[in-house]
Amino acid sequence: MEKKPELCRVEDALGILVGKWKPIILLHLLINGTMRFSELKRHMPGITQKMLTKQLRELEEEDIVQRVVYPQVPPKVEYSITEYGRSLEPILEAMHEWGSKHTAHKEEKEKRMAQKEAN
Repeated sequence: MEKKPELCRVEDALGILVGKWKPIILLHLLINGTMRFSELKRHMPGITQKMLTKQLRELEEEDIVQRVVYPQVPPKVEYSITEYGRSLEPILEAMHEWGSKHTAHKEEKEKRMAQKEAN
């Protein structure tokens, strides 16, 4: 792969994944399959209804998530990851793996710093 900064598409990819909640939403849909709004909210206790709605709409606009509304009372809305959205799975897995390594790295660094201060 030829990497030219002026042709870099990392910014395009980050536009989809940036945000505290989008990766978590995607992981829930990848792992659990189709979910209702209330189920997603229950699995993410720190997210507001407004933020979850916003994040889901953005993912839907990018064809990452599909929203299906059933005409019934009360309204039933389900969200699922699209086939196109499934292409993000290896990226999310790589990010998770790197995040785990980075957390371990930071913890090790903090230990070294604490040992230096103790001496």
